Amino acid sequence: MSLHTSVGESGRLLSPLDPDPVTIINGDSTFPVLFVCEHAGKTVPQALGDLGLSADALDAHIGWDIGAAGVTRLLADQIGAPAILQSYSRLVIDCNRPPEAPDAMPQISDGVQVPGNRNLTKEARASRRQAIFDPFNAAVTELRKSPHCRAILSIHSFNPQLQDGVPRPWEISFLYRRDTATSERLRQLVLESAPDLTVGMNEPYQIDNESDWFVPRHGEESGLPHSLIEIRNDLIADAGGQAEWAKLMTAVVHRFATEL
Repeated sequence: MSLHTSVGESGRLLSPLDPDPVTIINGDSTFPVLFVCEHAGKTVPQALGDLGLSADALDAHIGWDIGAAGVTRLLADQIGAPAILQSYSRLVIDCNRPPEAPDAMPQISDGVQVPGNRNLTKEARASRRQAIFDPFNAAVTELRKSPHCRAILSIHSFNPQLQDGVPRPWEISFLYRRDTATSERLRQLVLESAPDLTVGMNEPYQIDNESDWFVPRHGEESGLPHSLIEIRNDLIADAGGQAEWAKLMTAVVHRFATEL
């Protein structure tokens, strides 16, 4: 493990050797549903080393949403829909949190200490926001304002059990707040295709202004139909599971799009 704090001679966090924080797929698509994946990547900028964490920690759920990027890419490819994926670990900056929130750059995540996030200065926090959060947020804002966009869906994944071992029974869940209709319709369409699934509504998390960004700021502020979709990560940890869930959700989203 290594820990660096330099942001380079330019004063910027990302170097030319670091990946772009934003990946856009099918940016010119006229399909009416936009996919967003805030926790697609687990990369750490070279200037930050590995945040003082092991590779196993960064590979775990604290580092990214396991399987979410694979499902999002498959959905975009199979439907021809636009999608925006964020490249960096949520431990660097969580792009589904208000950037000023303490857990946007957590010192502890699921009980794991994150040495590279201890005692961050205002300047260090600002550099992460400017390099990663701001361009990703701007890209989502731009695409959702496209005249073709009539709904936005954010793809996430969650651990199959809590830290104390209590299992989470849902295979998929829809998170929402004011827009109840979109998540309810998606739930209906999922169960029509796969009636044996256990579908959660606002499980295992709930939306609030203090710890969420997509639903309040991209969903509710835009007025577009929206839902944050959570898939249990043991079901999409490998390519086979991702393909299976992308196939199901492709059928669901196709039907949903015809009703927009």
